Amino acid sequence: MVTIRDIAKETGVSPTTVSNVIHGISGRVSAETIQNINDAIKRLGYVPNMSARSLVSSSSKVIGFVNHVIVKDDRNFMEDPFHSATIGAIESTLRENGYYLMLRTVETAEELVTFLQRWNMDGLFFTGIFKDKFYDSMVGLNIPVVLIDSYIHTPHFCNVGLEDFNGSCDATRYLISKGHRRIGFASPNIKDGGVLQERFLGYKAALAEVAIPFDRSIVFQQEMDLESCRKVCDEICKHPDITGLVVSADIMAAGIMTGLRERGIRVPEDISVIGFDDISLAQLVTPPLTTIHQDMNLKGRLAVDFMLQLLAGKTLQDTEVTLSTRLIERESVRQL
Repeated sequence: MVTIRDIAKETGVSPTTVSNVIHGISGRVSAETIQNINDAIKRLGYVPNMSARSLVSSSSKVIGFVNHVIVKDDRNFMEDPFHSATIGAIESTLRENGYYLMLRTVETAEELVTFLQRWNMDGLFFTGIFKDKFYDSMVGLNIPVVLIDSYIHTPHFCNVGLEDFNGSCDATRYLISKGHRRIGFASPNIKDGGVLQERFLGYKAALAEVAIPFDRSIVFQQEMDLESCRKVCDEICKHPDITGLVVSADIMAAGIMTGLRERGIRVPEDISVIGFDDISLAQLVTPPLTTIHQDMNLKGRLAVDFMLQLLAGKTLQDTEVTLSTRLIERESVRQL
């Protein structure tokens, strides 16, 4: 393994000078020497000991992404391309700024405490957070925290969210504009105070705007795996009068479309389907999925921007940002 002493021998300077350059303490070092040291680092393939650096600077340069979205034992939350896209944007933006991302699923408040005791995090991103015991354990954290897709409004944390209500309302309005009146809603379990509840309320509000009665029997709640989507399709078959379906996530919409096709139900000829998120899969299913677009890359970049400002010790006037949505028309909805 290449050491600081190897770099010093290669460049003809002291190990202390090499260490200072590596740690950014280079005020008394000439530009030429800095360049020679950096060239030697690249040439010899030197890799800094991040653990040792964190002890010196009290910064690990590691930001944690804590997932609190708990799924069935035989699945993982990264199977949803929405999470993959957002985390990918966060990782690349952090990397550009010299930070590393550590991903961890944490189910309980106790697990969170253990995680933070074992790892020196400079900051934390959280997703899937509600006001509960887990949230209470977060309030006392003495490091920067940025929430993603949370409806907890507090000055303690920054928050990057989405117009979930408006997006779902627009999706339902679109079906109504195409002549649909018997419109169902499909979603994973709807929990008070979260993203899915906002999308559900947007669906209900659009129905109310045109005096379409809300019918709880055509609200279908299941997981997003294919087998659960097939169960939704079995329930849809019990309501042959349904002509349109609003689905709270594209990945679930794709699973439902597969289940409908297996049952001889055609999209959009027999039932129209509209999704939410506009993940890449939406363009790959047959027919291509009409959906509500959100900018997942921008969401990730804005979350990192908040984090970097907090790490720099800046006082923020605005600690929340809410991204807009827009309808993407494809081929899964028909005019009645």
